[in-house]
Amino acid sequence: MTTIRRISTRDARFPLPAGAGVDATHSDPEYSFACALLEADDRLTGFGSAFTLGAGNDVVCRLAAQLAEPLVGREVEELMADWGAESRRLADHPQLRWLGPHKGAVHLALAAVANACFDLWARSRGLPLWRLLVGLEPERLLALCDLSYVEDALDEETALGILRSARRERSARLAEVADGYPGYDTSVGWFDYPDARLVENARRAAGAGFEAVKLKVGSDQLERDLRRLELVRGAVGVDVTLMVDANQRWTWPTAERACRGFANLGVEWIEEPIHPDDVLGHQRLARLAAPVKIAAGEHLPNRVVFKNYLQAEAVQVVQADALRLAGVGEFLTVSLLARAFGQTVIPHVGDMGQLHQHLVLVNHIALGHDKTFLEVIPHLADRFQEPAQVVDGRYRAPQMPGAGLNLVNLGSDIDLTEVVHRFSIDV
Repeated sequence: MTTIRRISTRDARFPLPAGAGVDATHSDPEYSFACALLEADDRLTGFGSAFTLGAGNDVVCRLAAQLAEPLVGREVEELMADWGAESRRLADHPQLRWLGPHKGAVHLALAAVANACFDLWARSRGLPLWRLLVGLEPERLLALCDLSYVEDALDEETALGILRSARRERSARLAEVADGYPGYDTSVGWFDYPDARLVENARRAAGAGFEAVKLKVGSDQLERDLRRLELVRGAVGVDVTLMVDANQRWTWPTAERACRGFANLGVEWIEEPIHPDDVLGHQRLARLAAPVKIAAGEHLPNRVVFKNYLQAEAVQVVQADALRLAGVGEFLTVSLLARAFGQTVIPHVGDMGQLHQHLVLVNHIALGHDKTFLEVIPHLADRFQEPAQVVDGRYRAPQMPGAGLNLVNLGSDIDLTEVVHRFSIDV
């Protein structure tokens, strides 16, 4: 029996090297995790987190502590038996819900709490999270999901049909795990990197076995973006897949011009071209840019928004992030939605790939998604107790119990010099 006895939160912030993490919209990032710790009576601790860029991280921590209060005294197997319903109850806090609903700081806080629950569950079973999830029967896996507000696009019968169909191919897909999961290098082309470094990074990535790389765009002069893309293409050759990410920088007239320009250069996808709330704008851009795909998800806060994007055919690469959504459960719901609409899930990795290296395996093995790519951002690898292993451009399947989000020294008596703020609470 693993019963939750204590809740605490940690506000962990890590400065980045010059130029790293900078895009056209976020000029001064500080990679930060609002961490939730669930300590159990059998000396196990569940670690969960949400991702921010620094300021406001303490707010998310305080909200996480409040949201997690009902978990004290809960036994983890009983808690996770119907996580879909449990997560909805947490999300519908009668007062905190007003701060969302299901978006913003309060939803990020729920992500931290939810991910800690999944981590504690996997640790109590002595399994890597992906092993635990792919071993579940379809009905049990679906019980982790909340289908409320998306039933018009994904009802229980349809979702079970997807899971049961994938189950029939489970053994063959499990056999592929030893081959690793392809990564794409997103640290090649941060926005402020000079041309020489851009070319050097692109060549390094191709030499390291990456079959895809991504470039940050969104300059005031579109010609700069196009020139930089041509430099990267020249550095990696014609066989490496290229993507671009505008980080919501463009207004509609610029986005229209940019999408036409990039479509002519053979990029795989254009990511976050405009404001993430503009579903119909993304729909128009998707039609204009085809066959180049539109990617979005880094700033889509919940399953309902993803449903609207998919219904409008406004996104072809679903970049769900379990540290932006309400944790693993809502990530699985969005992945099922994407399967129902025949679209690809390639997560955004606010976790630096630590949790999502588990979830892409679940997507492939248990949900039947194609094996595609997973973003690689290596900046905080040395901050994790069990850093993701990327060899020859491919993620190696994690083998340690849990979800992989536990930071170095992030225990009850945390003492990190990089931590700017700290907030702990016993419930």
